[in-house]
Amino acid sequence: MRLSEANIGRLPDNVGVPGYERSGARHAVHFGIGAFHRAHQAAFTDACNRDGGPTWTITGVSMRSATVAEQLNPQDGLYTLTIRSGDGTDTRVMGSVAQVLVAGPDRETIVERIASPDCHLVTFTVTEKGYCRAPDGSLDLALASDGFYPIVSDALSRRRDAGLPGLSLLSCDNLSGNGKQLGRLMREWIDAKSPDLRNWFDSECTTPDSMVDRIVPAPSPDDLDELEQRIGLRDEGAIFTEGFTQWVIEDDFAGPRPAWEDAGVQLVGDVAPYETAKLRMLNGAHSLLAYAGQDHGHTYVHQAIADPQLRTLVRRLMLEEAAPTIDAGEDQDLAAYAEQLVTRFENPALNHRLDQIAMDGSQKIGQRWLEVLAEQQNGGASICEAILTGIAHWLHHVSAKARPVDDPQADALQRVCAETSGPELVEAVFGTHALIQSPWRPSDAETDFILARLRDLG
Repeated sequence: MRLSEANIGRLPDNVGVPGYERSGARHAVHFGIGAFHRAHQAAFTDACNRDGGPTWTITGVSMRSATVAEQLNPQDGLYTLTIRSGDGTDTRVMGSVAQVLVAGPDRETIVERIASPDCHLVTFTVTEKGYCRAPDGSLDLALASDGFYPIVSDALSRRRDAGLPGLSLLSCDNLSGNGKQLGRLMREWIDAKSPDLRNWFDSECTTPDSMVDRIVPAPSPDDLDELEQRIGLRDEGAIFTEGFTQWVIEDDFAGPRPAWEDAGVQLVGDVAPYETAKLRMLNGAHSLLAYAGQDHGHTYVHQAIADPQLRTLVRRLMLEEAAPTIDAGEDQDLAAYAEQLVTRFENPALNHRLDQIAMDGSQKIGQRWLEVLAEQQNGGASICEAILTGIAHWLHHVSAKARPVDDPQADALQRVCAETSGPELVEAVFGTHALIQSPWRPSDAETDFILARLRDLG
């Protein structure tokens, strides 16, 4: 029996339920309704709804697959969120998602939903590659034509023509200056495809920066089976996560929004210090554990961080390499943050898979590692052994010698790894006209270090 509005009364008393009216609510549309959104932005919105303020609901949009729609729509958008720790589990039903649409077959409905007077927000967790950037950071118009840009642009045009106000477009992805990047890329699309919309967009819409943080592993079939045994209903959209969650947003909205601050969201004037710390310390350490951990024979994050050699590398990356490049805010203690991250990585109940983190590395390592290397190099520091070790493991990974590679540049990277070696390989991947665009150019010493580690990996 599936979780649904009709069956919610069958749940045990220890499973929290929404308890608020979900119809007639203010509305947001979210592109990329994967596990992270359901554990993070949708959970914060559900918490606001429970507090008794104006109710908000979310229409989720999947860009490619109908999987999430097939999970949630038969359940009236309901799903459970389970927090796991060494002390046990805590499960409650989330009610903030109203419906899930799929961009292809449901395109017109999505445009209508965004163009509706009830819609005030459009939010995004489409991953780094979903922004359709060319290697130089500009918008790849060919790729973007199959993404969210034409849908959002068409909906904004309808709002303008109907005399409705603009929207807040809120990126929740791991991009440096994610709101600024979203605004710049949207303007590139508008200038190319709907130039008459540009002045209205500039005056009516905002694209705040944000930083998001919560570790959300992909659920396994065993997770779903265990939950069903425990709560008595089948939830195909169940999410399992850690207790920690953080959301920092630039306070720059075009109109109404949920009272997220009442649920613990930080509204600030400048997101940059929080964002940089998260990208370079948490995400940088995660990538190191993903590539090196798999080469060490580990499957999960908690196994990799328990490996003494990898634990030492992670601490070095966070404290000696990344932290000195971060201009911390007044309330940020980076040393304490590093210790908090190690504790979170150690959580044995999450089973956060390393191969999940390893996906799309070519889109991630620029912000997580290469910007740190550039700043350290420019400052005259000695070579960053932890990050360079991570790069060696990443090159070993993308060479496809060890395991399948899930990356938008997989074919090009594998070809370079097969056709070049030695310093030419490092130059081909990170040089002036290379596959990975970054401000960092490897020195001879750094190149030698990477190649020595690669030789150790075979």
